[in-house]
Parts: sequence; C-alpha cells; structure tokens
Amino acid sequence: MKVKGFLKDVGGASRVTKARLEAFANASPVPVTVDPIHEVAYAMHPGKIELVVTDIRPANSTCKTVRFQAADGRRLPLFRAGQFMVLDFQIGGSLISRPYSISSAPLHTIGSDSYVEITVRSGDGKLLISDYVYNELKVGDRLTGMIGCGEFFYEPLRDAYHVVALAGGVGITPFASMAGEIAAGRLDMDLTVIYGSLNSHDITMGEELKKLEGEHVRFVHVISGDDPDWQGERGFITAELIKKYSHEDTTYFVCGPQAMYLHLYKEFDKLDLPKRRVRFELFGPVRDISIYEGYPAEKKDETYTLTVVRGIHEDVIPAKASESLAVALERAGIRIETGCRSGECGFCRTKLLSGDVFVSPVSDGRRAADKDFGYYHACATYPLSDCKIKIPIQ
Repeated sequence: MKVKGFLKDVGGASRVTKARLEAFANASPVPVTVDPIHEVAYAMHPGKIELVVTDIRPANSTCKTVRFQAADGRRLPLFRAGQFMVLDFQIGGSLISRPYSISSAPLHTIGSDSYVEITVRSGDGKLLISDYVYNELKVGDRLTGMIGCGEFFYEPLRDAYHVVALAGGVGITPFASMAGEIAAGRLDMDLTVIYGSLNSHDITMGEELKKLEGEHVRFVHVISGDDPDWQGERGFITAELIKKYSHEDTTYFVCGPQAMYLHLYKEFDKLDLPKRRVRFELFGPVRDISIYEGYPAEKKDETYTLTVVRGIHEDVIPAKASESLAVALERAGIRIETGCRSGECGFCRTKLLSGDVFVSPVSDGRRAADKDFGYYHACATYPLSDCKIKIPIQ
C-alpha cells in the first residue's frame, strides 16, 4: 500500500536521520535528567521490591491472610486479578522463592494505602515454606517479592463473558481477587465460582466471599465431607454440576490442589469442550512424581550425585529422584531463580550437561528449541542418574 509513493517511502530513513541531526544541533546544552517513560515503566514493572508484612488475620481454622505493603511506602505495581506474586524467603542458609496467588483485588494497589494480600494454608508440618508463612511470619517482617506474574486472568478478547470458576481449598484466592474487581465495577465479566470444601467450617475467606456476592458474582459451595446441617450442593465437582451452572457460551477457570486437577481432567472430557474454553492455573511442584506415566517407579527412593556448574565453579550435592532439581539446589543452599515452580515461566532454565532426567508431563513448559538443545526447567525435572547441570550465576 502506497502512503506517499514508493521512492518517498523507501527514502524515509534518510529523512528521519536528517531530522534527528537537526534536533541534536538545536538541542539545549543542559542535560535531560528526567525520563517520564522510564518512570511509568518502573512504576508498573519495578521487578523485585522490598515488602513489609502489615497485617495477618485468620481466613479459616487452617488458613491465614497476609497483607504486604511496600517497605518504602510507595504505591505497589499494578497486576491483573488472578495473577500471582513471587516471594523470597531466607531460611537457614538458603534463599527460597515461592509463588502465591494474590487474594486481594488490584483496586487495593491504588492510593496511599496500597497493599496486596495472599491467603495461605498450614503445611501441617510437611511443607517447609507453607509452615514458615503460617507459623513464623509476623507483622513487621520484611522480604522481597515480585508482583503481577502469570497468565491466569480474564481476557475479554479470548474469554466468554460468562465464566464458571472451579476452586478447591486455597484455590479460591485468584477468584476472590476477580470477584473484588467485579464488585468494584472495574472488571466487566459474569463470574460463578463452584467452590469445593470438606465442610462448611473449611471454607476459606468465607465471610469475605459473602460480601463480594452480587448481580455478577455468585459462589456455589460444594461440601464433600460430613456436615449434617449443610443445605447446599454435596459431593465432588462433577461434569453434571459444572453443566448445571454453565451458560451456552462459557469459559472455565480452574484453581486448586493437584488431586482436584486429576479429577477434573476426566470430568471435562465428559463435557467435550474446546480446549480454549478451559484454563487451569499452575499448581506448583508435583507432590508425587512417581504416579505419572513414564516415571520409573523403582528409582523413586534413589539419591544421586548432582554436579552444579556456575561459571568456573562446581559444587557436588545430593539429589533425590523423588524431588526436582530445584529442590535439590535449595536444600544445598545454592540459589536458583524460580517463579511459578510449575515448569512454565522459565526462570529456573537449566542446561543439562550429562545424565538422565525425567520431566513432569504436566509441567513441561519448555520451548521447542530448549528441548532440542538440552535445556530444562529445574522445578519440573527429576534426576534418574548422576547428573551434571549448568545454572546461571546468581
């Protein structure tokens, strides 16, 4: 398509160069020290910032909601309802990163009292970081974090106006964030959340969810355990239940524990939906890698030698076949950047120099080129022999 004609169009670069030289010649000798574009970009995407815990309150008998504000009092960066944040924890000699879905709405990052909240469940003595956050973290503690990660958010160009969200346990958190934005009139969508809990006392953020219900936000609670006084839906979330609360044109969002995902994969198969209509949130590291097809179960209890190369430096550490390379590195106090811990973001991209590994089939988010050239995501890769890897210098 001609704009000004062929010769004028292809000669555009020389005209721009001439204009730039004239601008330089006529410019003030006083240097420009303010870059407004950079300031806006930094405000929206500052990377890691220092956060301080300003409030901790119960969300149910086994969950707590933790509020963070910027340690320097600045406004926190924007994020989209459904995204997560990555927090860094200094425990012993290790700096360990963990992702948490944000349970507060993005509207709370606006204004002088800017904050974000996460809601976490006790690890019952089995999960190091969950137990640390639940039992040890206190108001006034400081840590670094990165806000606004992940692709688990509503996008009107892709998603239907009517959304049915399926949640279990603390998987309610991204949907609480969405509901908050809808209730404030800042997100134009219709949201029905089918939320599975063991009993009515196990519902996380129950009182807060009630306050968010309205014309375009509904919570359907499904109780699977013994609760004789419960009057609502019972059992597990099934294809029939999903269909009951769906519209003709619906997008489905899912967030919850891995056991729930394994169950819902089969239920969605019964509904025969287009893949683009079903979106699963990343669920973190696999709890038991041995249950997946292709994993040699006889190696589950083995421990191998892992040689870690960083520049010209090498460390030799133990690595369990049942734990990811990222966990082995963290146990040894070797820093590796992690984000989603679900094999998708690529923060922990690692070069395998030698040895055999198994990649989680539900967490392999590598690019095709990385597969061709021997790169792996450490959070989703498990050693099956003595291995040698190369990681970035932190």
